[in-house]
Amino acid sequence: MRPFASDAILSSDGAKVPMSIATTDCSRPMPTISRQIVVSNERGLHARPAMQFVEAANGFKCAVSVEKKGDDPMLVDGKSIMAMITLAATQGTELFIQAEGEDAAAAVEKLSALFHDKFGEDP
Repeated sequence: MRPFASDAILSSDGAKVPMSIATTDCSRPMPTISRQIVVSNERGLHARPAMQFVEAANGFKCAVSVEKKGDDPMLVDGKSIMAMITLAATQGTELFIQAEGEDAAAAVEKLSALFHDKFGEDP
């Protein structure tokens, strides 16, 4: 018996998994959702709110990125604390949150709400 039959693959624990389950349907585009937000809390996106954002982003399966435009534009991985801190987003900075994947809409909604609520810092 061959280890990789044409109709199945082996999982990491050695179990055979049907190809229809093991492969992704690449013909279907993944949903992409984005939203523009403005950093409104007084101290900007410092370490604590950046960590709140990253923890929330990592609760979703979708890819999350954050883009800052303007004089010092950058696009960073929203699931990385170091990347989020490099945005140096002060109060008033416009950011674009983008998520791609099946739970993208829920991710953008939750992540935008953090900014709307000023990360619980300001009244």
